[in-house]
Amino acid sequence: MKIALLLGIAAISLGAAAPLPPQKVDLLIRGGTIYTGSDAPFIGDVAIKGDHIVSVSRHANVTATRIIDAKGMIVAPGFIDPHTHMGEDLASDDQAKRLIPAFLMQGVTTAFIGNDGGGDPDVTKVLGSASIKPVGINYAAWVGFGAIREKVVGEDNRAPTSEELAKMKGLVASAMCQGALGLSTGLFYAPQSFAKTEEVIALAKEAGKRGGSYDSHIRDESSYTVGLVAAIDEAIRIGREGGLPAHISHIKALGVDVQGQAPKIIAMVEAARARGEKVTANQYPWSASGTSLVASLVPLWAQDGGRPALLKRFDDPSLSEKMHAGMVENLRKRGGADKLLVVEGKYRNRYLDAVAKELNLSPVDAAIAVIRIGDPGTVSFNQSEADIAAFMRQPWVMTGSDASGGHPRVYGSFARKYDKYVKTDHVITLRQFIERSSSLTADTFGLTGRGHLRSGAFADVVVFDPKTYASRATYEDPAQLAAGVQTVVVNGVVAVDKGAMTGKAAGRALAHKPTAGSCN
Repeated sequence: MKIALLLGIAAISLGAAAPLPPQKVDLLIRGGTIYTGSDAPFIGDVAIKGDHIVSVSRHANVTATRIIDAKGMIVAPGFIDPHTHMGEDLASDDQAKRLIPAFLMQGVTTAFIGNDGGGDPDVTKVLGSASIKPVGINYAAWVGFGAIREKVVGEDNRAPTSEELAKMKGLVASAMCQGALGLSTGLFYAPQSFAKTEEVIALAKEAGKRGGSYDSHIRDESSYTVGLVAAIDEAIRIGREGGLPAHISHIKALGVDVQGQAPKIIAMVEAARARGEKVTANQYPWSASGTSLVASLVPLWAQDGGRPALLKRFDDPSLSEKMHAGMVENLRKRGGADKLLVVEGKYRNRYLDAVAKELNLSPVDAAIAVIRIGDPGTVSFNQSEADIAAFMRQPWVMTGSDASGGHPRVYGSFARKYDKYVKTDHVITLRQFIERSSSLTADTFGLTGRGHLRSGAFADVVVFDPKTYASRATYEDPAQLAAGVQTVVVNGVVAVDKGAMTGKAAGRALAHKPTAGSCN
């Protein structure tokens, strides 16, 4: 009796503490195989309170308002898409569109908009829209070189005056101070294609001074003008002389003239990175690109002045032969009329050779007839699987969709990359797929608190079934939601539950913070 009493007194005097009570959390994702974005996978739990993750561990000591059983599932950071054209949907008056189900049902929780030089210089308006019209995913915005050039110079093929250049630089600086990620370009497209490299560098410097990045649909992914190699070199040069990281969007070797050049392009990027330059890229996992019929076939010189001028040139006998020859050559580069699928308008889901047969015209004359009606979107089968795989294996290439209407990449890019290139073709590993779809993107573009599953991070999470996660979208039927995603959490709110949309709009506009003192 005395011994027991003495032992009890001793325990009290030594300060023996009672076990801590379990922490109370809102949501516990239990028992899944966790890929944190930076660590080797393990089976464990993700605990979420409010909009943040409070713990990622093998066994969370918590009590949860709700528990999601993730046994047999993959648990990963919400995916981040660095190249999309979803700005209109995010600002739509239609609440269902603003949820962006095509992305959420793949596990994409954050997207960039304003790519290809199209980003509105009024970044305050773009980012402020989310507070007025709630959105389903997070988004960040680029300021577009094309939007700025059209605003100041117009659509003509000429250099800006010194006053115009100063005005464009001011617009970039202002956009950066409003929260833009950086400067995006689409130098393949008129009227951006009319700009010299030095003009782009001058604007890129304004973004660089304020901590931004340079993102580019390069001047030529094929052999249209300067060629693929020269266009890659230009993008790297703009980053170097602009004093900012360079990012090559939807990296590819497009068309019969450049297929097989992936190793050469990879070597160029590797050399730049070895010099200490920050160069990265994104890629969509499809052998077909997507653009418009005009951009696919009409020579750039004929696009000077926009659509009204183009239509007049079609009717000018002195130009018709030159234009026709240029379009024949561009069609050859893309592999022929049976490789060009029209995905909008009167001839939707018809290949150009079939349209030509129906109209009893040559493929180019048929294309001109269609363009006179409008400029429909097209899908162009122009890449080799060897090039796609070579680019995909690079640790500096992240997943992107280039999401735009009429192409299955809107609804299926991330799911297809897993199903085809991880699970079936074994081009990359599951861990590589996840990290290059989340943490690589977040870290490259400074999305603090995103892209990783770790304590203190924002609670953007995807839970998917490794057996069934796949794209269901096809070229002929592109608007099919992906399969296999069980749960998606956006800022702590369950946006996809048991494989179905919940209708919750928990996304946020993500403003990039400019370099301290650069906006005074």
